Amino acid sequence: MAQPTKIQAVLTARPGKEAELEALLRGLIAPSRSEPGNRRYDLWRDPEHAGRFILDELYVDGAAVVSHRATDHFKHYLSVIGDIAERQAHVVTPVDVAGFD
Repeated sequence: MAQPTKIQAVLTARPGKEAELEALLRGLIAPSRSEPGNRRYDLWRDPEHAGRFILDELYVDGAAVVSHRATDHFKHYLSVIGDIAERQAHVVTPVDVAGFD
């Protein structure tokens, strides 16, 4: 059985790029949520650090992540993110998560 795969990305806007980063991330929500292997695609803001956002993504399996990374919207994101933000992304699989067998 395929394991669900979660990605948590922490994105911190470069100085003066906060609005541009937020617009880019908001633009990913609808197309990412419409992908067949996507189960969640949520955007969070860090209230303690202006310009810091967290993308919380959940996919049915690793193959769905590969499919996500092949989309035009993800490729566009990768082409511009380095200019507007620092990025840390963590891909994780479940160890003991409620709701998954």
